This record gives sequence, structure tokens and C-alpha cells, in this order.
Amino acid sequence: MSTDAVLKGKVAIVLGAAGRENMGQVIARYMADAGAKVVVAGRHADELERIAGSIGGSSAICDITDGQQLAALFDTTIRHYGKVDIAINATGWGLLKPFLETTEEELERMQDLQFKGPFMFLQQAVKSMPSGGSIIQLSSATASIMFENHAAYMGTKAGIDHVVRCVANEYGVQGIRANSISPGLTDTPMTAQAKAVPGLFDAFVKGYPLGRIGTSEDIAAAAVWLASDACFMTGQNLQVNGGLTLRANPMQADINAAVEQAAQNPPQ
Repeated sequence: MSTDAVLKGKVAIVLGAAGRENMGQVIARYMADAGAKVVVAGRHADELERIAGSIGGSSAICDITDGQQLAALFDTTIRHYGKVDIAINATGWGLLKPFLETTEEELERMQDLQFKGPFMFLQQAVKSMPSGGSIIQLSSATASIMFENHAAYMGTKAGIDHVVRCVANEYGVQGIRANSISPGLTDTPMTAQAKAVPGLFDAFVKGYPLGRIGTSEDIAAAAVWLASDACFMTGQNLQVNGGLTLRANPMQADINAAVEQAAQNPPQ
């Protein structure tokens, strides 16, 4: 990526950066490389302290489902750095489960993690940006296109995307830009187990006009642009997924067939 300090002098919060080399951590690193002071937040102190130390930032424990912790995250950042210019929510839970088998408990957890929590995150971000700023919500291509056994995930992502648009509409007058980014299947630690299954990633590649699975770096580069003053965009869902939404995710039958074929024809 460019080393230009396009975010010099800005203060960024990245929530969901407590997993080693997850998307949140890669985004935090790109933000720091672009000149921002970065506060990484999540639920695991040791990993947050490690990434914060490596980028010259700071860390905070925060569970997105806890409104008091969210308020403390923004208040502490303002006390320490004087302001918040950029607020990024990269939390999520990739529940894959058939529609009729999804339990009430799972629905409640999904709602808390991917709708209620992000809603409260947006509220705190708006309160903390009286002079404007950039709010970025990590969404998913599946908020727009279909994928089997993913209804609760897809529904909550689509719902919070619409709330992002509400924030953009109402608080643009305050100088706030609010947007979301939609990756497709992305090569991250969370998908490492799926990638290890021969043929599984290959089943998805044909849906990408650009011919490859996305990376966290693709998403992080887009986030830096959305966070920069060069971005004149708000209320939008940026489809950073190699054109996947022009086509479709594979059906489960296609995935099964690709995995079976790979098992029958292992690499020599």
C-alpha cells in the first residue's frame, strides 16, 4: 500500500481487533501506516496489547454487546487523544446453520453481536464526533446476495447496513460520513479451516470476476480511503469483493461437488 500519511493527525478506533491477524488487526495496521493514532479494542487483552504495541497505538477492552463498555471506549479515547475522527466496527460471528435449525439463543446472540451492538457503536461514534468524522461498518456481500445456511448472519448485516444509511442521512450536516464495506469470502484466520478443505475455495473463485478470493489487505486499503478526507461518499455500501455481487456465491451442492472432485483428483 502507499506510505502516504493520508490520515496524519487523525485518531481511529478499530473494534474487533483482538484476533491475531484478523481483519480488524490488518485494518488497524493500515490505519497506523497511513498516519493515524489507533486504539484497538476487543475482548482479549493480551492480543490487543500485542497489536497496539506493534503499531504504536493503544488498546482497550470492549465487548460490543455492552453499552457501558462502548461508552467507556469512546470516552477514554477522547480523554487520551482529545478526539475521535474514525470509528470502525469489524466485529462479527459467521454462524452457518440451516434456517429451521437456528435456535432462539443463536438468534439473540447474532442480534446482539451484529445489530444491537453495532447500533450502539454507531450511537457512541456520532456522540463523539461533534466536528465530523468517518464511521465504517464491516458488512458482507451476503447482505445483498444469497448464501445457504446463513440467514441470521445475512439478515443482521443487511439490517445494520440500513442503519448506517440512516446515520449518514441524519448526521451528514454534522460532517459525519457513514459507510459500510462488504467483503466476500476472504482469506483470513477465521476461514483457514475452510481453506484447508481441498476444492472449497475453488468453488467460490468462479463467482469472482477478478479471479481470486479477497484478502484483509483489500478491505483495509478501502477502509483507509473511506477514512480519508479525500472520500466524498456517505451512506454507501462499498462492495470490496472482486465483483462477487455481479454474480453469486456457489450453492451448497456446487461446493459439495467441488470438494468431492478435489478429493478424487488430489494434486500430484
